Amino acid sequence: MLRCIAIDDEPLALRQVENYIRREAGLELVALCSSAKEAEAVLGREKIDLMFVDINMPDLSGVEFVRGLEKAPMIVFTTAYSEYAVESFRLDAIDYLLKPFPYEDFSRAVKKAQSIAELLSMRAKSTEAEASLTRENNELPADEKDSISIKADYKVTLVKFVDIIYMESVGEYIRIHLNNGKRITTLFRMKNMEQAVPSKIFMRVHRSYIVNLNHVKGYARGRVYLSNDEYVPLSANYRDQFREFLDSKGF
Repeated sequence: MLRCIAIDDEPLALRQVENYIRREAGLELVALCSSAKEAEAVLGREKIDLMFVDINMPDLSGVEFVRGLEKAPMIVFTTAYSEYAVESFRLDAIDYLLKPFPYEDFSRAVKKAQSIAELLSMRAKSTEAEASLTRENNELPADEKDSISIKADYKVTLVKFVDIIYMESVGEYIRIHLNNGKRITTLFRMKNMEQAVPSKIFMRVHRSYIVNLNHVKGYARGRVYLSNDEYVPLSANYRDQFREFLDSKGF
C-alpha cells in the first residue's frame, strides 16, 4: 500500500485526483493539499510514498517545491502545460500527466510507482539479507573457517571453501564456480566476499575475480589458469601479490 498526497490549488482538479486515488486499491490517501506549504507540513509529520503535484501554483511551483525537498517521495507531476515535461524528469519524476488526463493514464502512472516501490523493497530486503550473512560469516575470523553461508534460490547454503574454484563479480551479484561444474549466484559485494573468505586460500586477482589458490595451474599473458582451458584475467593492481604467490610455490 502506497501512502500518497495530492497537491493542487484548483479545487476541481484536486477532487478529480482524489477520486482517482480512491479507485486504486493499492493507494492510501493521506492528505489533500491546496498549496506547497500545506504539503510540506504533511511531509514533516507523515510517511509519504507518492505525491501527485500540480506544477502551476501561486505561492511556490510544484517544480520548485520538489527541487527544495531534501528527500522527496516518488513524484507524479500534473499540469495543463507541456513545457515543464523536461524539467520534471530532471527531478526524477516517474510520470507527467497533462491535464485533463483520464483515469487510464493516472492508473498507468500508479502502476509505475508500484513497480518502483516493489523493486526498492526487494533491493532493501536483499541488502539486509546480505548484511545478515556478512555478520554471520564474520563471527569467526575468515582464516579459522572452512565454509561460507550463501543465500541463493530463496535458501541459505553452506559452501565449503575446498569446493570453490573461483568467484566472479556480475553486477551486484557474485557467481561462485564450484569444482563439480555447478555455479551459485548470490547477491554479495566483492569487497565483503573478499573479507569473508580466508586469505591463505583465496586471492583477488582482478576487480571482478577471486581465485582459490589451490586450483591455480599457472600464469601466462595476464591470465591465471585454473585448468588447461579455463582462466580468469589478472589485472596490474594485483600482479605483484600474485607473483609472490607463484614464487612461493615454485612456478
